[in-house]
Amino acid sequence: MAGRMQKQERQRRLRQLIADNPFITDQGLADRLGVSVQTVRLDRLELGIPDMRTRIKKVARDAYDRVKSISESEVIGELIDLDLGDSALSVMTPTADMALLHSGVVRGHHLFAMANSLAVAVVDAEIALTGSANVRFLRPVRVGDRLVAKARVREISGRRHRIAVTVRVDTEEVFAGEFVVFAVDED
Repeated sequence: MAGRMQKQERQRRLRQLIADNPFITDQGLADRLGVSVQTVRLDRLELGIPDMRTRIKKVARDAYDRVKSISESEVIGELIDLDLGDSALSVMTPTADMALLHSGVVRGHHLFAMANSLAVAVVDAEIALTGSANVRFLRPVRVGDRLVAKARVREISGRRHRIAVTVRVDTEEVFAGEFVVFAVDED
């Protein structure tokens, strides 16, 4: 009976951890719960909780359906959450073709493109164009780092949107930018 209660409590905590962070890996769950990755996989299966990639794809599909200003293929990274006119979230894991050959450091234009496309996506308009950007690269990013970008609309003045974007690896901020994006009339 004690083992059953432990299992129920572990599964309750597993659900809560995934609700708090749908991007958490099975390894991350195992570390937080103090069990093996196999135990996490069995618990997820029993609870009907899909793996991280499937969870991300479902959330991303819902977010892409709301984007107005750019197409899905123009978002750099995977759009995970979108509240038009307020905030957006995307993720990306850089690959070797994005990095400098000798160092494995990801070239800055990939980080910029991720942040810029997210800033444009959050604008509630059919056409949105970047007017200016003030960015800071805070530390090198390496191939395989999991990047999480968050855009937040700071101010809207007519067609002008001031948007702050941060990119993190785990809890460390690696890029910060402020973008001015204009909503443009179609004609």
